[in-house]
Amino acid sequence: MTDDGVRYGWQSDFNEFSETPPKVIRERLAEFVTDASAEQNRAWASSIPPLQGEVGKSIVQNALAGRYSAILEYMLPMESRRPDVLLLIGSSVMVVELKGKLWPSQSDLDQVAAYARDLRNYHRECAGREVVPVLVPTRAHGYQQMLDGVHVTGPDALNELVLRLTANSPEPAIERSAFLSEEAYCPLPTLVRAARELFFDGTLRTIHQARMATQPAIEEISRIVHQAALTKSRHLILLTGVPGAGKTLVGLQTVHAKYLDDLAVARNGVKPTTPAVFLSGNGPLVEVLQYAMRAAGGDGKTFVRGVKEYVKRYSSHRALVPPEHVLVFDEAQRAYDTAKMRESHKNDGARSEPHEFISFADRIPEWCVVVGLIGSGQEIHVGEEAGLGQWSDAVSASSKVSEWSIHAPPDVASLFDSASVPVESRVTLRLDKELRFHQVKELHVYVASLLAQGSDHSLSGIAARLNSEGFHLRVTRSLETAKNYLRQRYAGDEQARFGLIASSKDKSLTQFGVRNDFQSTKRVKFGPWYGEPENAFDGRSCRLLRDCVTEFGAQGLELDASLLAWGTDFRRVRGDWSNALSGKYKKSSLVHDAFQLRLNSYRVLLTRARDATVIFVPPLAELDETFAYFLSAGMLELRDAEEADKGSI
Repeated sequence: MTDDGVRYGWQSDFNEFSETPPKVIRERLAEFVTDASAEQNRAWASSIPPLQGEVGKSIVQNALAGRYSAILEYMLPMESRRPDVLLLIGSSVMVVELKGKLWPSQSDLDQVAAYARDLRNYHRECAGREVVPVLVPTRAHGYQQMLDGVHVTGPDALNELVLRLTANSPEPAIERSAFLSEEAYCPLPTLVRAARELFFDGTLRTIHQARMATQPAIEEISRIVHQAALTKSRHLILLTGVPGAGKTLVGLQTVHAKYLDDLAVARNGVKPTTPAVFLSGNGPLVEVLQYAMRAAGGDGKTFVRGVKEYVKRYSSHRALVPPEHVLVFDEAQRAYDTAKMRESHKNDGARSEPHEFISFADRIPEWCVVVGLIGSGQEIHVGEEAGLGQWSDAVSASSKVSEWSIHAPPDVASLFDSASVPVESRVTLRLDKELRFHQVKELHVYVASLLAQGSDHSLSGIAARLNSEGFHLRVTRSLETAKNYLRQRYAGDEQARFGLIASSKDKSLTQFGVRNDFQSTKRVKFGPWYGEPENAFDGRSCRLLRDCVTEFGAQGLELDASLLAWGTDFRRVRGDWSNALSGKYKKSSLVHDAFQLRLNSYRVLLTRARDATVIFVPPLAELDETFAYFLSAGMLELRDAEEADKGSI
């Protein structure tokens, strides 16, 4: 990008674009894309003249077309992606990707579909308008067909498609200057980017859909915190939500809230410098967030810490008072029970994590709020199966029980009827809109149905709707095909993160090059794996598709796309999911339901990606039924590169 902040290589109305010599346009593009390869320059040389010709035809056939706009090599604000061509036509926006091929690959189709999805969801000027993805294999002729919601057409038929889309256009075309405004496009940040923004700027970019979904919960927590400080009381808040609904973001925004500095009570004449802390038993999540914040100096532990070290510090020193007023406990439903705590801390007198936290909160002077973030169906560790009842028992056992109140969404509040403290039911404490998946509405429904026993015939219909909304479910029996798909799809997006994930309990994947064994996964450094670019000097980036993380390294975190290697530990057998691993836990008496733990592990693995989940099913006979089941559930099979890319230059 040029130093003056320009985010496009070329922009003009159709008249100017069609009449400008192609060489001038190429030179302008080369000035913008300073690292353009020889292949890129050849692509511009071959594609610009026919594109100008099609635009010229539009002007001849439609008097209004002269007011339409063409934008080439538009770099999406806050990102590094560049759609080849954007045409602002009538009431529509056409997103055009040009490929020097006779026929597109699946990655080509999914790439342009994702551009259209993101403009539709995050661009102010695209709200309420049709955003049309178009794939142009430059060696093809004539309009081909609609594939997975994408128009596929040769360059010679692009004008016909423009005419079709503008035949009934009640709205005027988007003003080019408004479209190109830096503030017009505001994408949903990844969890890691959001943590960086909060840490460095103290604010999080405002995304309309995300604000609508999470702001009521943030305001409710703020109300309760202010009430606690005013009345000198103690409160337990339980916030629930479907996977990807933004629970962690709400927690991070809470601990970074500036109003907490004013509400904090001085200790020995000095107010605490960090009146809130985000605590998680999810070690990889803590490591990744701390790694993301480390650039500011120190070790990144100011606002994010691990539960185990926190519990060890304050449980072993009963007179020690935590400096915070607000304790945010991530994945509160996974809190360790008493048995696991005693085993983990080598302490026969240890109590459950909820009991310990409520006792810590009791020591804090004047007021305290404990916020428990609760995800459903994600208990994957031994000792996490006791559930939310532990929190009710812990509050009831408080030494200051008369000062406590509980706040929860209706479905959780009903579980606390027997609690000896007031319970307030608030619908605002339930997050039921998936944000991680770019406003896709039914992914958690799809995953729940996919993992249910028996067969659900509605799955293929849900998969089709997910695909139309921009979330792609792909499946293949070739690991290399899966890797090539991801590399091609994100070739021009250096910020995208895609990685290899798999079950920790499977023993068949290593023979196919998936290193999910204990020793290999133990060596993975999660901070660099999630945070570093592909060309990082240490070669630890997830984008290399070399190192694998399991459900324990993936839970609570996210990727733009995941390559999920499916194991034999959870497979279809005669129409149902097998309980293949029940015997694997027999050495531990703490497991209550081994099958449910495996199911939850795969639920986690299936919901890590924002754009696409690509499933590699190894070519083993015992997984044939599983592969067939995925196809019947509406997942699209990825073809081998040679077959899909026939005719490629």
